[in-house]
Amino acid sequence: MEALLGFGIALVVGLTGMGGGPLAAPLLMLVLGVPAVEAVGTSLLFVTITKSAAALVYWSRGHVDWPTLRRLCLGGLPGILLGTLLLQRMSQHPRLQPIVLTMIGAIIALLALLSLWRSFRKAAASERRERPGALPWLAFPIGLEVGFSSAGAGALTSLSLLECTRLEPARIVGTDLVFGLAIAALGGGIHLASGNLNQHLLLALSSGGVFGALCGAWLGTRVPSRVLRVALSAVMIILGQQLLWRGVAALSR
Repeated sequence: MEALLGFGIALVVGLTGMGGGPLAAPLLMLVLGVPAVEAVGTSLLFVTITKSAAALVYWSRGHVDWPTLRRLCLGGLPGILLGTLLLQRMSQHPRLQPIVLTMIGAIIALLALLSLWRSFRKAAASERRERPGALPWLAFPIGLEVGFSSAGAGALTSLSLLECTRLEPARIVGTDLVFGLAIAALGGGIHLASGNLNQHLLLALSSGGVFGALCGAWLGTRVPSRVLRVALSAVMIILGQQLLWRGVAALSR
């Protein structure tokens, strides 16, 4: 069950560059009943493992823009450090648990709506303006909310690259994947050091996830992914709404 779940999530990550955290964290909470902070920590490390396989494929094809990646990391790494520490601090207080659940659900639902909007609005590369100086400032809040919810690196980073660079789609996905790998590794490492990790579940997810990521990356430049992105956004809206509802229901008790 967990291996099949890991394969499906990683396939989407490799194919579209998004979906790892936004799918893994809510599914772990809703389907398997994993606590929020443990689900985020396990999700971040799972994303690290699966994106390593997918990113290697894109890197070997020359689909990673390294100067752009450095600018993203300049803002994203401090952001995920702060977001991860914030989640851990809030999760130590039982009364704040419903608030954490509500915030994670809201973040995932909003990011899914943003991704859905982006799927129907794509500027041509010739119409974009090069604004590399904005990337570190955009990457900081991306890292912050990824550290808190494990969601959003793919959707928000690709949107930032679409608006601030003239990179072609394959290089946007490749750069997005490596940036997501970097911040997930940092956030996951903090959770690992703090003990916020389900090791058995991580191994089960990863057993199917590595193969799924490789399959997705191989198909990524061969299969149109727009329909898949729209379907994935719809699923994330539903999952985010379910987490949001659970958190609100717990707060009203």
